[in-house]
Formats: sequence, C-alpha cells, structure tokens
Amino acid sequence: MRHFYGLVTVKGHFDRYEGTLDLGAQPAVQLTIDAASLDTRNARRDKHLRSPEFFDVEREPQVSFVSDSAVLDGETLKLHGTLRAAGKEIPLAFDAALRPVGDELELEASTHADHHELGMLWSPLGILRAPSKLIVHGRLVRTAT
Repeated sequence: MRHFYGLVTVKGHFDRYEGTLDLGAQPAVQLTIDAASLDTRNARRDKHLRSPEFFDVEREPQVSFVSDSAVLDGETLKLHGTLRAAGKEIPLAFDAALRPVGDELELEASTHADHHELGMLWSPLGILRAPSKLIVHGRLVRTAT
C-alpha cells in the first residue's frame, strides 16, 4: 500500500466584486466580494467552500476588506485594515504594488490570513494548514466624481 502525503494547493478566484480606492477618503480602500462567485474550477469543492464550514454564503454573502490606513509610497500602497468573511473579522496589513497601464493602474498584492480565525476549521485528516495565501490582482479604473 502506498500513501501520499503532501500539501494541496487550491487556486481559485471570485467572479463578482467591486471596490474603490480614494486616498482622500476615509476609508481609502473598500473591496466587496460576492462570496458565492467563488470559482476553483471544481463544482463539488466550490459548493463545500460556500457551505457553513467555510464562507457560509447563505448567512454571510459578502467578503470585504476595509482599510484603516492607506499610504502611497512611490509605486507601493501600504495598507492596514480589516478582512471580514464568514461573519468574522481579522486584521490584515500588506503592501500593494501599483503600476500604470495606459489610463489605469494595475494592482498586485499578496498577504497571508489565518482562515482558522475566520472560523474555517474543517479539514479532512488535519491537512488544511493555516495561514492561507491571499493574492489580489486587478486594474483600477478612474471614474468621474
């Protein structure tokens, strides 16, 4: 009998989200994600991740990040704020790289979050380890005020 032990990486994305970045406003950054739009390219896994064991989309349909502080340092946006998911909140701090692309700004950031602190504890055989890596990649489009 052969046994395989290793880390399993699950990659996915959210299809529906909206956000704002306004360094003159408080909060400067707000991001709201439709938790049910999670897509890992595996329908069975997505259904489980939407369940009460993880995102609990029936009771908590949104994941959000709201900044407490946002400081632009050259092409780096230094952020501190609160991530809310599954009815719980955790603090997050990370740097986002900004790069001009035509009239838009491309944003790239990554950080780690302990999903256990969000109540996401289910794990077969204890193989789901914290923290989880969060990656944000997007384009910021200027809108008229």
